[in-house]
Amino acid sequence: MPANLASFALHVDDVDRARRFYEAVFGWDFEPWGPPGFYLVHTGTDESPGIQGLMHRREEPRTGTGLNGIEPTFAVDDVDAVAEAVQAHGGTITFAASAIPGVGRLMRFLDTEGNDIGAMAYESTPHT
Repeated sequence: MPANLASFALHVDDVDRARRFYEAVFGWDFEPWGPPGFYLVHTGTDESPGIQGLMHRREEPRTGTGLNGIEPTFAVDDVDAVAEAVQAHGGTITFAASAIPGVGRLMRFLDTEGNDIGAMAYESTPHT
């Protein structure tokens, strides 16, 4: 059975700051849903809807070091443009854009909330 990414959730400390970050970096749309500060994240368009996302305030503060949560990677057209947007909007590059032969170019970053996120410009359309 395939185990394709079907959704993701971003747990954040500052919902407004994180929303501004992802609107600027990836152009995502946020739809209020449920309790205050809880959003559906629309990563694509009507023609190509992408993965369903959720974003809400973190229930407990982050502690410790290393990866704290899921490690999602999002398909993008231009990793260099994403890297520029990440830095311009308060994120931190943790893995500079690098070629993965036969796959594409990958970069990783921490968003404004400390979440580890990847962006990949695939050489061909990834299997979904």
